[in-house]
Amino acid sequence: MTRPHHREIPLPANERVRIVEQRVLADDWFVLKKTTFDYRHSNGRWQRLQRETYDRGDGAALLLFNRARGTVVLTRQFRFPAYANGLADGMLVEACAGLLDNEAPEVAIRREVQEETGFAVRMPRKVFEAFMSPGSVTERLHFFVAEYEPGDRVGDGGGNAHEGEDIEVLELPLDRALAMIGRGEIQDGKTIMLLQHAALVGLERL
Repeated sequence: MTRPHHREIPLPANERVRIVEQRVLADDWFVLKKTTFDYRHSNGRWQRLQRETYDRGDGAALLLFNRARGTVVLTRQFRFPAYANGLADGMLVEACAGLLDNEAPEVAIRREVQEETGFAVRMPRKVFEAFMSPGSVTERLHFFVAEYEPGDRVGDGGGNAHEGEDIEVLELPLDRALAMIGRGEIQDGKTIMLLQHAALVGLERL
């Protein structure tokens, strides 16, 4: 994953919002801004507010699944923020994901999946979008699913070592992955959303 370029996000027109000031607090790997704005409440009252927003770019996530075998492909990797917040070993089990890096979501997620798992994605299908932490983070995540066959694995995966990635590839029955959520062995939000979507729809119709 390369360092994303600084981007200016155009604010949509909203008669209830008046921007007063925007200040950049940090512009290193990502961009942290502090915005002062006036907001008109539903009762007509205006109030001056301040919010900090963290712009890390938009991203995409994808769940690989195999209907016949009833399996999904996930990854396990070290996540320092989770470690810093008390996760004992800092290791999270996740669906493949990454930043768009100025690419279309379908293009970016194909690249990320192959880098992380070694699987070439044949037909990614978008299922929904979501803001993952809208109280402070601007990121919009595009969610995909794609069926895989064992022959689609064209490399070892593991991520980019020069970027500090050391990714383990896991192939699990969907039922086991769902049980891991209940036991606290899967705590990543995007992964839980994709697994529960697969459970609700069913792999035969996914």
